[in-house]
Amino acid sequence: MNKRNTQQRRRAILDLLDAQGEVSVDELAQRFDTSEVTIRKDLTALEDNGLLLRRYGGAVQLPHELIHDHAPERISERKQALAKAAAGLIKDHYRIILDSGSTTAALLPELSAKQGLVVMTNSLYIANSLRELENEPKLLMTGGSWDAQSESFQGQLAEQVLRAYDFDQLFIGADGIDLQRGTTTFNELTSLSRVMAEVAREVVVMVESEKIGRKIHNLELPWTMIKILVTDDQLPDTAKQQIEQHGVKVICASVHEQTTTE
Repeated sequence: MNKRNTQQRRRAILDLLDAQGEVSVDELAQRFDTSEVTIRKDLTALEDNGLLLRRYGGAVQLPHELIHDHAPERISERKQALAKAAAGLIKDHYRIILDSGSTTAALLPELSAKQGLVVMTNSLYIANSLRELENEPKLLMTGGSWDAQSESFQGQLAEQVLRAYDFDQLFIGADGIDLQRGTTTFNELTSLSRVMAEVAREVVVMVESEKIGRKIHNLELPWTMIKILVTDDQLPDTAKQQIEQHGVKVICASVHEQTTTE
């Protein structure tokens, strides 16, 4: 069976799981007229991607609070502008990491025009959204321990999974930007972010200009780990110059230009 048919069957399995809450291997084998071995492979692949939980003889849905990780209902115009500018840095067949967060999630619609992408994420929302894209990027998930505060997977297992790969780019947001130190965050779990940066050849920080200059006690990524900062056109020139002094390329997306094209 070709890749597209496999993807279609797996999507249908998830749709059935959404409707019923649980499925059995026997039921799925009959419904899709395929072997139980093939169905078990499907369920294993979907579990590895964090989309369901295996159980003896079948599978069940993920807990409701993990599936609905409070994704933004509407992407702001600024985030859309940042996403459009950041997407211009991604080439076909790139291997990228998308960290959890509403700013990085804004990239998802922009990825539909890219071909042959491999995307790693620690966010269930991003994972579920990626599988809806027509170009079907190859999806990888970190796994690990669920952190309710950041609404993402964290921990040593996630770090070990990341270290098994290498990536072209990491796209990551920030709660704040310290002009002297780097990106800062309210969350004390910063080790996974640093591992993400270590395994990527290029680190791209996406952050709205209002957060630049905001100092928070937890340093996430120092400037030495960051290659590009994508922000909006409201960034003061003095702040832009300070960031560029750290060897970071600054891209200021035009919010007004983005909204007039919609």
